[in-house]
Amino acid sequence: MPILGPFAENWENVEKFQARPDDLLICTYPKSGTTWICEIVDQILAVNNAEGCKNAAIFERVPFLEYAVPNMISGTAALDQRASPRIIKTHLPVELLPKSFWDNKVKIIYVARNAKDVAVSYYHFYQMAIVHPEPGTWDEFLDSYIEGKVCFGPWSTHVKGWWQMAKKWDVLYLFYEDMLEDLTREIRKVVKFMGKDLSKELVEKIASLTSFKAMKENKNSNYTTVPSSVMDHSISPFMRKGVCGDWKNQFSVAQNEKFDKYYQREMADCDLSFRS
Repeated sequence: MPILGPFAENWENVEKFQARPDDLLICTYPKSGTTWICEIVDQILAVNNAEGCKNAAIFERVPFLEYAVPNMISGTAALDQRASPRIIKTHLPVELLPKSFWDNKVKIIYVARNAKDVAVSYYHFYQMAIVHPEPGTWDEFLDSYIEGKVCFGPWSTHVKGWWQMAKKWDVLYLFYEDMLEDLTREIRKVVKFMGKDLSKELVEKIASLTSFKAMKENKNSNYTTVPSSVMDHSISPFMRKGVCGDWKNQFSVAQNEKFDKYYQREMADCDLSFRS
């Protein structure tokens, strides 16, 4: 699996990471609504402590397991310091998740997003998250994405691997497009999965606090507090559009035809379907 150099240097600590039975793991392929679901879960967990959500950035409240860049605390170190219950973020494919998560029967929430919108969002992210390699032109990046030569590997094997795991493990498998369609409905699914009981008013409040507009304007959600040596928001904001179908503004006819052939080939063996 392709991964950033600094992440690879910390890989031993990821592999031997010790999960706890009361952890909650959030997993996505990159640019699939990760920060969105992290904020929702943290708001649910902190429903009686809203100040906690206001006083710290989302990447501090929900540490990124495999994160490691110079001059910042690694995800594994940050998680080791946190008291339970912990919310943990990862982009790992199912086969690379540390064994302790399975041993401790940790609950997992997975969010998947349609492949074309992910490709576009990932391209812009590669440009602004300057710890990544230079993505090249959009056409070059799309080829790399199709070939799985991007950080965390192929989109198709990631979403399919976790889809199959959700059929036999305690995994809540959500879709970005469903969250866009009816956020309160999807939040209620998360609340139930977490074993919580929130009033209709509280669910609606969380939906309001985690709307794209609210999060884009919230410095604790929009990653503007990350050092510019890691993310350069003058190139592209971390939170760009938050819509479904933006790929239509980026893909050429030829690129779309090529991608559709790739998609049909990769997804032919799976009953997983997406709206785009």
